[in-house]
Amino acid sequence: MARPKKNLESLRAMQINIRYSVNEYLVVSDNANCLGISIADYVRRRTTGVVLPRKKVSTEDRRLFVELSRVGNNINQLTKKVHSGNHYPGQLLNELLELRKLLNSLTLKIIDHDS
Repeated sequence: MARPKKNLESLRAMQINIRYSVNEYLVVSDNANCLGISIADYVRRRTTGVVLPRKKVSTEDRRLFVELSRVGNNINQLTKKVHSGNHYPGQLLNELLELRKLLNSLTLKIIDHDS
């Protein structure tokens, strides 16, 4: 089944090229990274008046969020394997144990970061 077509208003067909000095680019890039969004998304939100996230995210917290996202992706892949029947019980157990180790590691990082 094909993806439904987007309406014309939601298509991002227009492109604007902006030149920045190195310092300006570093500021914009740092602001976008702190908020956890892409540079294009940051500029788009700033110029169109869309509200930006209120709280800046520290680099360490951003890394933790990315790692947790990867764990979630791994869990989704394992779930898909189980539901499709394309899995080997021994291999699945090893993958789940690896995920448990990763989650425990992330939990310790979060606890250490909060204290």
